[in-house]
Amino acid sequence: MSRVIIPVGLAAALLVAMVVAIGVGTVAVSPETVVRVVADHLLGGRHADPLADQIVWQFRAPRVVLAALVGAALGLAGACLQTLVRNPLADPYLFGVTSGASLGAVLAMTGIVWATGTLGVTGCAFAGAVVSLLIVFALAQRGGQVRGSDLVLAAIAVSYLGTALTSYLQLRARPAELRGVMFWLLGSLSSANWNNLIAPAVALAAAMLILPARAQAMNALTLGDDTAAGLGVHPNRLRLLLLGLSALLTATAVAVAGGIGFVGLIIPNAARLLVGPDHRRGLPTVLLGGALFLVLVDLASRTIDRPNEIPLGIITSALGAPAFLFLLRRRREAMS
Repeated sequence: MSRVIIPVGLAAALLVAMVVAIGVGTVAVSPETVVRVVADHLLGGRHADPLADQIVWQFRAPRVVLAALVGAALGLAGACLQTLVRNPLADPYLFGVTSGASLGAVLAMTGIVWATGTLGVTGCAFAGAVVSLLIVFALAQRGGQVRGSDLVLAAIAVSYLGTALTSYLQLRARPAELRGVMFWLLGSLSSANWNNLIAPAVALAAAMLILPARAQAMNALTLGDDTAAGLGVHPNRLRLLLLGLSALLTATAVAVAGGIGFVGLIIPNAARLLVGPDHRRGLPTVLLGGALFLVLVDLASRTIDRPNEIPLGIITSALGAPAFLFLLRRRREAMS
């Protein structure tokens, strides 16, 4: 019964949270108006109130939908990575994608490399994420095999290198550029528009087409390579698939929303507490839970310190750091 109740409950909570988040702002919009405007656009109806239509559909709806997509993408990326390295403390930012994306974005913002003007901030962030992934993959590969321990070490090295280069570029940035760079690195959805939704939506759709079919294989991989191989699973092929999907999800999320940490750590572990370790039940829970979590975090970022906006990464880190310590303590108790 929980296999149905929990996803349905999360889906209902997500819809309510999205309606509330769209209505909250400098100009409040009632939930009824929000639903009517969205329904008019989706069903081709007439828009009676041009001001409400502009506020809801052009300004707030893209931001709230993007928050849901990014949260779901980061949650699934965390689930993939934790299965890949068989460690519940793993996070998508572990393998250097965020540092690479941040480096690309800062290059675009500061205009240091001439080609960045053509790609734009989002394009450069995605390119940086892909390059960092390729470097991690090349460093972690031994004899055609990719092992979790090698992947973690390679990712840490690449992440520190990307962070160092980004810090150097920040020192060279002009004061007018520095605020925008810092805000982007800490995560923001303030510049969201409907075009921003395409990349994370496509990545999320690809993951949801592939991952449910591999849920049993992911369960087997968590038991160890020998057990997985005995059950007909090719561990290395599955690792490459999970690595590629987690990198794609993280890269597209970071490219449109900046560096938002700990979502990929908190959500998969919360899903395991709710529905257990079975990925057949866990993946839908992670998808909906991640979307709901980031919609609520974005709502908090806009309302806690009005009219100022708090970067999303500050809130997720404030929530994620205690969660990480709690999980670390549980892991040590389980191993003792």
